[in-house]
Amino acid sequence: MSISAADVMALRARTNLPMMECKAALTEAGGDMEKAIRILREKFAKIQVAKGDREAAEGRVACYIDPANKIGAILELRCESAPTAKNENFVKLASDIAKHIALKSPASVEELLAQPFVDDPKKTIHERIGDVVGLIRENMKPKRFVRLTGNLGEYCHHDGSIGVLIQVEGEKADAQLLRDVSMHVTAKNPVSGLREDVPAETIAKEKEIAVAQAAATGKPANIAEKIAEGKMKTWFAENVLVEQPFVKDESKTVGDLLKAAGLKLKKFVRYKVGELT
Repeated sequence: MSISAADVMALRARTNLPMMECKAALTEAGGDMEKAIRILREKFAKIQVAKGDREAAEGRVACYIDPANKIGAILELRCESAPTAKNENFVKLASDIAKHIALKSPASVEELLAQPFVDDPKKTIHERIGDVVGLIRENMKPKRFVRLTGNLGEYCHHDGSIGVLIQVEGEKADAQLLRDVSMHVTAKNPVSGLREDVPAETIAKEKEIAVAQAAATGKPANIAEKIAEGKMKTWFAENVLVEQPFVKDESKTVGDLLKAAGLKLKKFVRYKVGELT
């Protein structure tokens, strides 16, 4: 029988095996996708089969910090359903992979999956994921991650839906302070850490809006200009981390809080499960 290219591509997407192997299996199975997968599994003992085209749209964010070596990582690990995101096996998997990323520094998701797992080098990260897939019967995949070095802090929401990894400069960083600042980031979702990090096009757009709003007041040009400047100052205070009033004490900005502790913000990474990247 004739095997369509679409079926071959679908089988390849589920097995990550070469096209010719997939076509041969489909031919032998008479076009039956599940039978073709069984044939391939018999031929390739360690094959890990994706669960069809189901999107892994749920998941959790995990962080890991090794303060002694000043390394850390944040990871978004996806799965298919909300209950799985809370399953203890999945939670442990996310924590294990975040730790591995911090310690082994993979450059990409592909490299990560191929690396020997730091806590059990006899298996790869791909195989470590496969162990949990076998238990829960859902597709799982690392979506994105970042590894940072230096003085680090982190916070992950209790359900794993949002997490933050923060990096600062300074002689000594108090872990609780950095956790509080990371928690602030989860709540306030700043556009950037520092004013100079705000994209130029974003600033240009906000200035255009501020000028138009100021001009609409009908005030003289010099006053309208000051109104526009005030609106931009307010926008920065609402959207730049170091200029935001600290969520636990709005009499201080986050920048003031860090400065008092002898620290300077370098960057932060905020992940929310399901965000487009």
